[in-house]
Amino acid sequence: MSSESPSSAKKLNLERASNFMRQFRDPDSRELKKLSANQFMEVWSHYDGDGNGYIEGTELDGFLREFVSSANFTDISPDAVSDSMLVELKACFMEAYDDNQDGKIDIRELAQLLPMEENFLLLFRFDNPLESSVEFMKIWREYDTDGSGYIEADELKNFLRDLLKEAKKINDVSEDKLIEYTDTMLQVFDSNKDGRLQLSEMAKLLPVKENFLCRQVFKGATKLTKDDIERVFSLYDRDNNGSIENEELRGFLKDLLELVKKDYDAQDLLEFEETILQGVEYSSEGKISRKQLTMILLALAKHNQEEEVSTP
Repeated sequence: MSSESPSSAKKLNLERASNFMRQFRDPDSRELKKLSANQFMEVWSHYDGDGNGYIEGTELDGFLREFVSSANFTDISPDAVSDSMLVELKACFMEAYDDNQDGKIDIRELAQLLPMEENFLLLFRFDNPLESSVEFMKIWREYDTDGSGYIEADELKNFLRDLLKEAKKINDVSEDKLIEYTDTMLQVFDSNKDGRLQLSEMAKLLPVKENFLCRQVFKGATKLTKDDIERVFSLYDRDNNGSIENEELRGFLKDLLELVKKDYDAQDLLEFEETILQGVEYSSEGKISRKQLTMILLALAKHNQEEEVSTP
């Protein structure tokens, strides 16, 4: 007869049930099974407890404890991972998976860590980031077909369908599966939960290689050279016609806006465009020259320098 009291037995069962990751492991090999789009969303929602778009702090500790202890053949409690073991584990883990080295796991980093349906994984475009925000704005204009300033569910589905076509995988994906992918991507990237993607949300789904304006040279620490300005100009003047206009201009302004605002929509970009361009007396044709770009970049560097000085 067991000497265990009912309360301690109950506690043990609760601990066993509390390891969320165990259900996704093969009972024989203990390897993680391939996750469907819906299962991936379940894992994400479970560990991103505060819904801020990151697994961090105690959420990250909980995930790591459960991730490791669920690999055991016997049902051990996640608490079996000691604090010192957790520190070591976190260091190795973050070195391997925390690509942007911000000390937390975002949705794209989790997608690289967990085994997933190949076609769903394709939609994250890990091997193929966009060259610049100019490309991003061209894609945005192409898929925001009603010009509402948002990518709605049907527009997102068209975008994902085209991504799969591009990868020659569309024939492997049924319409129902495409709807599942669309719903999952909306749940993942629609931070404000309004059922559609605004500019900043779509930018997380479709990242660019780097925001050039985040480079140290624009932080005000070093002097901007003519070469720096020329490099920025050629990055945005994609058609080499000597001015930055249309999607080139929107791409530049998107990168600029991202330096000051994390969440933004098409209206924010429009208002930002008016404010910035009024300051450099641009032509009514809606394009900027090298001279005007120089004025904006010098103002940016000066602003960053002043911020650094005023920060204690």
